[in-house]
Amino acid sequence: MKPMIKSPLQIARASYQPKLPEALKHHVVLKEGKFTESIADHEDIKALFPNTYGMPLIAFETGEKVDYPIANAAVILSGGQAPGGHNVIAGLFDGLKKMNPSNKLYGFLGGPAGLVDHKYIELTKEIVDDYRNTGGFDIIGSGRTKIEEEEQYEKGAEICKKLGINAIVIIGGDDSNTNACVLAEYYVQKNTGIQVIGCPKTIDGDLKNEMIETSFGFDTACKVYSELIGNIQRDANSSKKYWHFIRLMGRSASHITLECALQSQPNICLISEEVEAKNATLTDVVEEIVKVIVHRAEHGLNFGTILIPEGLIEFIPAMKKLIEELNELLAHNDDFNAMETDEEKRQYVKGLLSPESSKVYRDLPKGIARQLTLDRDPHGNVQVSLIETEKLLIEMVAKRLANLKAHNDYKGKFSSINHFFGYEGRCAIPSNFDADYTYSLGYTAALLILSGKTGYMSSVRNLTAPAFEWIAGGVPITMMMNMERRHGKLKPVIQKALVHLDGAPFKYFSAHRKDWADESQSYVYPGPIQYYGPTEVCDQPTKTLLLEKE
Repeated sequence: MKPMIKSPLQIARASYQPKLPEALKHHVVLKEGKFTESIADHEDIKALFPNTYGMPLIAFETGEKVDYPIANAAVILSGGQAPGGHNVIAGLFDGLKKMNPSNKLYGFLGGPAGLVDHKYIELTKEIVDDYRNTGGFDIIGSGRTKIEEEEQYEKGAEICKKLGINAIVIIGGDDSNTNACVLAEYYVQKNTGIQVIGCPKTIDGDLKNEMIETSFGFDTACKVYSELIGNIQRDANSSKKYWHFIRLMGRSASHITLECALQSQPNICLISEEVEAKNATLTDVVEEIVKVIVHRAEHGLNFGTILIPEGLIEFIPAMKKLIEELNELLAHNDDFNAMETDEEKRQYVKGLLSPESSKVYRDLPKGIARQLTLDRDPHGNVQVSLIETEKLLIEMVAKRLANLKAHNDYKGKFSSINHFFGYEGRCAIPSNFDADYTYSLGYTAALLILSGKTGYMSSVRNLTAPAFEWIAGGVPITMMMNMERRHGKLKPVIQKALVHLDGAPFKYFSAHRKDWADESQSYVYPGPIQYYGPTEVCDQPTKTLLLEKE
């Protein structure tokens, strides 16, 4: 691999030594806790995972020296990038080498496909040192190949046997860790001697539970987005003439949007889970936005910021029903596909939809309606992530304000700018919190491997305390599972964690959002991530985590 060209900050960060839980700095002993069960569907999950179900929780504590055997491991980066992935690998490498200098670490290239296609490199100290405390997944690359077939499992076992690999560490989100658990179970059943350990990664923040307090990368990504939102709010408060509609990553849950709201205090913030709970329509959402815009205009404030979660559309019940109907009606529909003009297609669709969905479809701006019918995946389904929700809301809000102005109920001026913040945060240089957390996760994964464990996810808890008080251990992946219908079939999956409307973070937001919307200035300007300075500036976790642990 070619030497990396480094910025002055990268050079400085290379010397940063991530903090570890105190127990991991010494000889450790494994302590088993209570035996576990899945969060739901106990018998179904147990039947699918007879060898890895019900295993105990694990914690590592300071103990006597243990002589560990040689254990070679491999690591896979799976799915979208998240800040800190390189430090998981660094922690894993250091943990393996500390326990036995003869241990080797391999990296499968391009994600799970590298395991199946036998594409790999040995990760040496020189390579790993080049990537410590950096963002990105470029050390070995990532991918979204799903390992689901027996042939794939056997291909993986074949290369592991050839290289003398005892364990595979899969760094990924809920789907990737579900697949890790399936792979672990298969390798136990086949008596391959290959262990599989997972690590919780996703900036979306929807892989968490009582044992996984947060997924890595969430802290850094939210701080990056919050800096950008703060910069926009400073500009809005200076120019005083634009409403900024800001869409943020997070299709399945609104954790990023909520955290960024807690950090920056925008005038309006939409939470998908609340919209769904209220059974709100798109018109209801627009009216809520318009109400704040009109109120601020009455006080001479024709500007503001609005945060919008990426997955909002799918949480509006009427829109969700429309999308489901479109997916059913248009998948592989030859008549529809043969039509030449957008208007032909529009009229055809209106005639097929139920009366309720037809009305929703008619009320949509033509550009969005076109996206719903034309931008489809290979299975014929609507590509919801491509829908520019912020532009949809801008158009509908502008139309509603024009109607109010015509009736003399709105005297303000409405000018808008739209933004989407997503890729800006996925590969940022990790915050001190994420650098420490991910290194600890990797080091813990090494201990789980050397302790002979499989089907576990690396777990580091007590994260609102200083790092030396963190608790390192492992949680059986089956503990997080339930059965869900995917593509018409019931499958075991790790349950996604949505924003809980009765949770402390949302309650805090709900109690303060009216103040943020009114004519007084409430903006917070978080500024860029700080790596050097007082701990209250540099090392704090997210507002979400702090509120959850109060």
